[in-house]
Amino acid sequence: MIFDDHDVTDDWNLTRAWEEQVYNNPYSKQIIGNALAAYFLCQGIGNPIDHLTPMIEIANKRFVSPSKEQHQLFIDKLLAFDHWHYQLQTDPPVQVLDTRTQRWRSESNPNKPSGLMDWEALCELQQNVIGKESVILVSAAPIYGIKFIETIQRIFTFFGGALMVDAENWMAHKGTANVMLNIFTHKSTPPHFTILSGDVHYSFVYDVSLRFRRNSPKILQFTCSGIHNAFPEGLIKWFDRFNRLLYGHRSPLNFLTKRRNMSIKQRDPDNTSGEIVNKCAMGLLTIDRQTGHQECKLILADGSTIQFRQHE
Repeated sequence: MIFDDHDVTDDWNLTRAWEEQVYNNPYSKQIIGNALAAYFLCQGIGNPIDHLTPMIEIANKRFVSPSKEQHQLFIDKLLAFDHWHYQLQTDPPVQVLDTRTQRWRSESNPNKPSGLMDWEALCELQQNVIGKESVILVSAAPIYGIKFIETIQRIFTFFGGALMVDAENWMAHKGTANVMLNIFTHKSTPPHFTILSGDVHYSFVYDVSLRFRRNSPKILQFTCSGIHNAFPEGLIKWFDRFNRLLYGHRSPLNFLTKRRNMSIKQRDPDNTSGEIVNKCAMGLLTIDRQTGHQECKLILADGSTIQFRQHE
């Protein structure tokens, strides 16, 4: 498993100003360290241990011979650790991204949202996926978000309110956005990309391809969130309507965004008005091994299901 902000605290590392305020205070720094220790012991330790072995050795010392000094050493090592991301050598292989501790911090304004991954981490990701036939990419936040909501976040960020609207998305930081989008447009990128994400408290499915390219990779993004929390119902309906009106597949406004070279089509959910599903659910992705067809379905708490229909 991999963390997002609520595994530790709301807005964890959202801006450089947030980090400077929190990590320069011994009390709040200890709170973050203790939360990260809980993640490591209860979730992270179950991931591939190739890079976790040094942390496991330090944890053994901390809990076999507990002392204040050993605990502080454990916390300091956790906060400095930079290899929470991992790979699963399945078929297709799975790349699980750490989008919380490898941030690309803004140098121009400490209150601007940090990039979800820095240049070095994105370069490592590109090297891991180049040349493969297909890849499943796990990102806590959707790489292709609801554009109208991202526009609202950008407006709030301009007036210094990034924390007010949780303005952290892949497009919020120019450097991160450009490098991530370049990974998808690279000539050696996998022809089949599947992105699994959550975080935003509603569900939707995108089929993405490159404009003006004959042999475009096929990118599917399945966003399902969350098992317990949902978005305010009245608000999400208006956001959905405005997004379809302003940033629908055929809207010329798409050419003014960073994703101008990509064609993004939403799949329609069954028995639901609009394109966004605002229900607590678990996502089920089924891939046909023979045809490669991908079926995206939501399993609701009452046992019913909602399937996303692909446009022909």
